[in-house]
Amino acid sequence: MSDTVLCPKCSSEFTYEQDGLMVCSQCFHEWDPAEAGNDDKILDINGNELQNGDSVIVMKDLPVKGAPKPVKAGTKVKNIRLRPDSDHNIDCKIDGFGAMALKSEFVKKA
Repeated sequence: MSDTVLCPKCSSEFTYEQDGLMVCSQCFHEWDPAEAGNDDKILDINGNELQNGDSVIVMKDLPVKGAPKPVKAGTKVKNIRLRPDSDHNIDCKIDGFGAMALKSEFVKKA
């Protein structure tokens, strides 16, 4: 069967179409097959696509484990590196904190 569509979440081959969406019978993930090619895009809080080397601004105070103070909202982070396969999909260095990983949903493109 050459037209088998694999689940983008668990890579199962046991998928089926329902109401225009594809559904995985193993993990019950639903997705639109027309939008399946956009999985590697990392978007900021406003929906802008981020690229390696971009500068971003932190949009809310983010607590840092082991640090006495949070990363403050409005902090500008330069030269980010993207990791599309991770939950914290931005690697960066922040002055006063050092290397850390951020979630793209808490930053906006500068």
